[in-house]
Amino acid sequence: MTITSSVQQRSKLPDVGTTIFTVIGQLSAQHKAINLSQGAPNFPCDPALVAGVSRAMQQGHNQYAPMTGVTALKQILAEKVETLYGQKYDVASEVLITASASEGLYSAIAGLVHPGDEVIFFEPAFDSYAPIVRLQGATPIGLKLQVPDFAINWDEVSAAITSRTRMIIINTPHNPSSQVLSREDLDRLAALTRNTDIVVLSDEVYEHILFDGRKHNGMATHPELAQRSVIVSSFGKTFHVTGWRVGYLLAPAELMEEVVKVHQFMMFSADTPMQVAFADYLQQPENYLGLGAFYQQKRDLMASLLKDSPFTLLPSAGSFFMLASYADFSDETDSEMVQRLIVDYGVATIPLSAFYTDGTDNKLIRLSFAKDEATLQAGARALCQVKPR
Repeated sequence: MTITSSVQQRSKLPDVGTTIFTVIGQLSAQHKAINLSQGAPNFPCDPALVAGVSRAMQQGHNQYAPMTGVTALKQILAEKVETLYGQKYDVASEVLITASASEGLYSAIAGLVHPGDEVIFFEPAFDSYAPIVRLQGATPIGLKLQVPDFAINWDEVSAAITSRTRMIIINTPHNPSSQVLSREDLDRLAALTRNTDIVVLSDEVYEHILFDGRKHNGMATHPELAQRSVIVSSFGKTFHVTGWRVGYLLAPAELMEEVVKVHQFMMFSADTPMQVAFADYLQQPENYLGLGAFYQQKRDLMASLLKDSPFTLLPSAGSFFMLASYADFSDETDSEMVQRLIVDYGVATIPLSAFYTDGTDNKLIRLSFAKDEATLQAGARALCQVKPR
């Protein structure tokens, strides 16, 4: 028996349905498709990390952690950031452990953005940015990155800034385009925000996954931007444990104070045994410094396997992803192409239009190479069989 509610609903997000990732996941499960869609590894994490969590549980670390995070973890994070990027963050007031990077994004936007504000972000974009902004009674202003290099047009950013602009959301390395910001990009952003009250929210969850010798140009590498930035990162992406849902924020104390006010009522604290294990695991820098080389091998394998496919691959500078164009052999929409790949060829990808609020279709699909070798080989074999329509 189905229960029907008599309550009249007023949706805060009336145009938002189930995310594309869920839709593709359901269709993929139905057709038992090879998963090149989800940005989550399908291989195990380091057994030492699992052992660390188990050890923490056995040692009794099973109750609430301090609200802003386990001190040992915050301390080692602050040391890591200072060593790698040169920026010093106060452990007590400028480092926050969150229950996933997603919770960190929500806490930062909810704590710092007010009704009537405007928030600039860049499309294609991770799909949670705009809905979170709207839930605060603010207006998301989506600016489209230039295809095919997905560069930011800083003149457009300058023209979009108004007296109501409260925040600019940056993502580097970028999901889904896999491009990265340059030092010149940071300098332009600093110049545009200088002498304003604009906050930069910088999504840097792929900070250790850069290729071909590139350096991470995050906000902590730029002293001027660090003073106005909230940086979001993720242990799940770094250590192949996306299901553990632990992330962190870095920000000046004046900004972090407002973010913490939201965090304490959303989660209070992230999972304790995971935090204890991460604090121990981060003692060895090699556990994250080799990540770029590890994923570059997977990127290069995927590219070599697809060299004879009908798809044209775009360069991938960082992250788990690469984009593939099918414009040379099909006029299908990207959603139609993705559905055909699942149903007819048994391989799941993501349409790039899902990352635009207006559904912009550039005839591009996103592939994830955060998979084991057998999955990459099977997925590539399927994609090499795709016929024009």
